[in-house]
Amino acid sequence: MNICVFCSSSNAINTLYFEEARKLGELIADSNDTLINGGANVGLMEAVTISAKEKGAKTIGIIPEKMITRSLVSDHSHEVHVTKDMMERKARMRDLSDAFIALPGGFGTLEEILEVITLRQLSYHSKPIVFINTNNFFEHLLKQFEVSYNEEFAKPIYRKLYFVAKDSEEAMNYIKNYEEVELDSKWFVVPEKNKG
Repeated sequence: MNICVFCSSSNAINTLYFEEARKLGELIADSNDTLINGGANVGLMEAVTISAKEKGAKTIGIIPEKMITRSLVSDHSHEVHVTKDMMERKARMRDLSDAFIALPGGFGTLEEILEVITLRQLSYHSKPIVFINTNNFFEHLLKQFEVSYNEEFAKPIYRKLYFVAKDSEEAMNYIKNYEEVELDSKWFVVPEKNKG
């Protein structure tokens, strides 16, 4: 299985986030899975890549050409796919992956995981999506999701679009035992077609 990990590229964050990233890399290797990620040599991205590789997992990094010129490509990816831009990078990551995990991260991580949730909502894929909520990092994002459900911007069933795991082990267990949930239409009321 190809598991895509979205995560931080910051080296300034607390060591506990790095510890969880390394643990995830080990578990991906232990499951004989392949790691797909953004291919950079910084932050949690590099930590999970090194950890997975050291335990024997295949690692595939997908990085836009602009990052190559900044010397940001990891030396620990078995394969490096270079894309023309961020949009192509995200599309390639989605196409190659069988499951998605978000470790804590900044704007890019949030954009990536929210996009795969949106695409799942619209039935473009049916792959498992997991947040690893290290240090309760995603607490406020998840509360915002609840506002959307409570105010009927999104249907309550869409809580089943994703799973919130307390750690890497729970995340991997969810993916291994994943059963697709049948979702109804995104829209509360679908307008009738104009017959005029």
